[in-house]
Amino acid sequence: MHGTLDTIVAQSTASGQSALSLIRLSGDLCPPLVRTLFGKTPAPRKATYAQYQSCQGTPLDDVIYTFFPKGASYTGEPMLEISCHGNPLIVQKILSDLLERDCRLAEPGAFTKRAFLNQRIDLSQAEAVADIIHARSEQALKVARNQLQGSLSHKINHWTEQLLQIMAEVEAYIDFPEEDLPLNDPQGPLQRLQKLQADFRDLAHTSRYQTLLQDGIKTVILGSPNVGKSSLLNWLTGEDRALVSDQPGTTRDFIRERIWIDPFCLQIIDTAGIHKTDSPLEQQGIANSVALLEKADYYLWVLDLSQPLPQLSPTLQESLEKKPGIILGNKADLAPNCPPPDFLPTKPHAQISVLHAIGLDPFKKLWKKDLEEKLFESQQDQLLVNTRHAQALQQASAFLQQASQKMTQSEPTELVAADIREALHHLGEILGKIDNERILDKLFQTFCIGK
Repeated sequence: MHGTLDTIVAQSTASGQSALSLIRLSGDLCPPLVRTLFGKTPAPRKATYAQYQSCQGTPLDDVIYTFFPKGASYTGEPMLEISCHGNPLIVQKILSDLLERDCRLAEPGAFTKRAFLNQRIDLSQAEAVADIIHARSEQALKVARNQLQGSLSHKINHWTEQLLQIMAEVEAYIDFPEEDLPLNDPQGPLQRLQKLQADFRDLAHTSRYQTLLQDGIKTVILGSPNVGKSSLLNWLTGEDRALVSDQPGTTRDFIRERIWIDPFCLQIIDTAGIHKTDSPLEQQGIANSVALLEKADYYLWVLDLSQPLPQLSPTLQESLEKKPGIILGNKADLAPNCPPPDFLPTKPHAQISVLHAIGLDPFKKLWKKDLEEKLFESQQDQLLVNTRHAQALQQASAFLQQASQKMTQSEPTELVAADIREALHHLGEILGKIDNERILDKLFQTFCIGK
């Protein structure tokens, strides 16, 4: 248990006026504070009504308080939670009184940091707490919950055990080269190292999906002028966010909005119409649209079904083919018998009329299905990593690759062991810990050295 020298306090609910506010304390002062403030220590985790009085004996508020003993709280330390009325003045008076009683204001993340230091959670679970708070979509929330419940921790611990097993074999061979040890079959450790290397690399690649969930899937609306792009944006956002006009070239700069297509969060970007023009201002807008396509994760290309199909440059055609997207035939009310256009035929097509609300719900269902298949089909287990995890996994994978090469080239076993040890170190960075003594434990469990 990590020792603490002070007791921290903070308002855990949002600042401002509300019906109730929660004040949270953690540290060794909590048990005596409960007795001083309320005259007794209640049963653990039992909400109790009382009156809060200041150091001077002045009643500050009627509150509900809950005490959590050491080892049975979020932080692992004694904790006290006080629920008071949500008047900011009352909250400030109680906080000021607790500061007079030798508590100190908690810094951002201090409670979760103590939970990590006291080994109540590992580092990946601590990060999941922040992810839950900042999740912008149902899918992001689901991933964060799974990580908080230990999905990533279990995977990393499993891989750590496998590496420790291999490390035990390598260390045993170094210490007892004359013994009949498993390393005499080098293909066994080699194949396991190569499998772990590939697993690390594959999981590291999922950081891209984590970014999509947290920041939103960047989706650009593209098409020729006056095909209904801005009308589509207004329908998606539920408000007149973009200027709609019959005059081509109205949108010359991009407009960014956030929307939700359950369970995904998307950043929708309306762009200038792509067409040939002599206007330098419109040319710049079109260039910006093409640049946004390159940076986007997904696109919606809007066609006017009552007009001829646009001609695409080879470069733009190639970009659209490579990136996932949907072709939307708008103004279907003006061409009700129009077959699906022969435009980017490998992409999903939908016919709609934004003006007359035709085909919009089927389009959204198609959109959700395509997002799942094109961007998240391989992530059904909801195990995703962030950038920090990915960097650690990539470094661990690189050291395992070096270890595998040295084993293949029959280089000294000590060098192989050093690379595996480095891989273990980087793997441990994900959870914020690595116990080198466990290598010795594995060594004795696996081989009967003393016989």
